[in-house]
Amino acid sequence: MNPHPFLRAYLAGVFVTTLVLPLVLTVFIVVRLVLQLPIPIERGLIFPMALVPAAWGLWNMLWLASHERTHLAVGAHGAIFPFVLVPSGALVARCLGVLTLGPTSVTWFNACSVPYTLIAVGFCFGVAVYYLAWKYIIGFLNSTLGID
Repeated sequence: MNPHPFLRAYLAGVFVTTLVLPLVLTVFIVVRLVLQLPIPIERGLIFPMALVPAAWGLWNMLWLASHERTHLAVGAHGAIFPFVLVPSGALVARCLGVLTLGPTSVTWFNACSVPYTLIAVGFCFGVAVYYLAWKYIIGFLNSTLGID
């Protein structure tokens, strides 16, 4: 008997980001207050902090629902996730006026300009981190909860 597998999948997905995001927010706030950066970092972090844990949980539920048909490993499924998160996050940031797209760079908060090459390298690094996090952490949680 396997009661409530989707609830357990959601909780396994939410676990990692619920632990990591408050630490990230703490680091950014300390950097903002100690280094006196004029960039309103908090404005760009609160919205993702509300949505990313739920998105991880829903993504894990999607893996559970599709695993019988696709037989996709949880690490590969997690590595696909940045291809959904980054464009949707950029779209929301663009609509809210936080992000401005230029010919050679992206400008955050009309203050910080990041070249596209650096964004591409960061995205590749992010895909690798997501693969490892989903393979080892979410995979472990899924097997511990008996849903893999």
